Amino acid sequence: MTVSSTPLSRRAFVQAGAALGLSLADLLQLRQTARAAGEGGRAKSCILFFLTGGPAQQETFDPKPDAPDNTRGEFGPIATTVPGFQVCEHLPMLAQQAHRFSVIRSTWHRSDTHGVGVHYNMTGLLHAPGRPGEPQLDRRDWPCLGSVIKQVRGERPGVPAALQFPRQIGDQNNFMWGGQHAGFLGPRFDPIHIFDEQWMPGELLPGFGPPQGVDPARQNQRRLLLDALQAGRPTPAPAEASYERFQQQAFDVMRSGPAWRAFDLGQEPAQAIARYGDNRFGRSCLLARRLIEAGVGVVTVPWINKQSEQNFDTHSRHFDKMKTFLLPPVDRGVSALLEDLHQRGLLDETLVAITGEFGRTPRINGSAGRDHWGSVYSTMLAGGGIQGGRVYGRSDRIGGVPADNPVHVSDFYATMYHALGLGQDARVFDPTGRPHYIVQGTPVLDLF
Repeated sequence: MTVSSTPLSRRAFVQAGAALGLSLADLLQLRQTARAAGEGGRAKSCILFFLTGGPAQQETFDPKPDAPDNTRGEFGPIATTVPGFQVCEHLPMLAQQAHRFSVIRSTWHRSDTHGVGVHYNMTGLLHAPGRPGEPQLDRRDWPCLGSVIKQVRGERPGVPAALQFPRQIGDQNNFMWGGQHAGFLGPRFDPIHIFDEQWMPGELLPGFGPPQGVDPARQNQRRLLLDALQAGRPTPAPAEASYERFQQQAFDVMRSGPAWRAFDLGQEPAQAIARYGDNRFGRSCLLARRLIEAGVGVVTVPWINKQSEQNFDTHSRHFDKMKTFLLPPVDRGVSALLEDLHQRGLLDETLVAITGEFGRTPRINGSAGRDHWGSVYSTMLAGGGIQGGRVYGRSDRIGGVPADNPVHVSDFYATMYHALGLGQDARVFDPTGRPHYIVQGTPVLDLF
């Protein structure tokens, strides 16, 4: 199904629905819902930054200079381009882009657990019940944002609907927390995950080239032979069909389809790479811009390191880590992206979001760190119809709870879906054809 300017033909629409086990009535209602929802949103694509570990609200977008000594912290606030809107002093480049983004300072949910927070902030909803501790990937879970967009809007040939790189959202104890795939929608709607610790974004993807000694002409002959052999086969089983989809994507890469050519930062001037930051996070930001230009629907960029000592899970040496190697790449990379999207005329149709599992405790612990805190945290939104320069909601004096206009994480996601043209009547369908209402919060319309 698609909400693009080139709708599916009736025949193609019915064929797509048959693969999901949907009746014609279901299909027509789904298409009507998608079209109606599409009238309300400007965003054609989304770039979601996930700051793994849980970034501190106090040391990012909600500084507390008047808080008591044991909660205030070492950093001060700085002014932005918007009068009265302050951010942490270690976000000077983002401060100069504040007129292009808005902050919600009252986002919240009720968990201080990484895995629960990941699922909440990747889907907007709670993970499947009956799973204590750190929930891992589960096909009973809700689908992530990229998977929802992949089903509702469909995929264009040679262009993935949803990508996540350069790593999974996990840590040294948990390879991959729940909420990062299609959940109950099934593997057909999983985003493409690109995880390789040795890969520098912007270089040829590892293993995504023809074997040594095989030139493009010979590779194409191999593909034609494979197509001829497969043409006479019976209808493939579901597992075979899934494999063939991945196989087709691999051929698209080697044929340098438009989305995969975007992975080559060699086409970018050196000053552009320097502006974003010549590191894995900065290059991922630049790559995200190139991919949405190529037509990718949702790009998810998690923080680049999994170890708790190297991500935003700052239980110790919090202030040293934040100012030396956590905040500077985020400040440079995201500010460059916002500036670049604006200059290219793409910001109005590209939603940009920043979140993490949760925030950090008001009180500074004995190891000069802050611990997990889901009671209130800050999120950021830009583009896609979001007005810049706004601060919505407020936390209390110590940054411990929402003081006004609380925004549950389900409302945060409803706001993103609204920007993407999906309202509260939007549904997705599991492989049995059963519908599920995917938007269960209330969008913050004051940001539009």
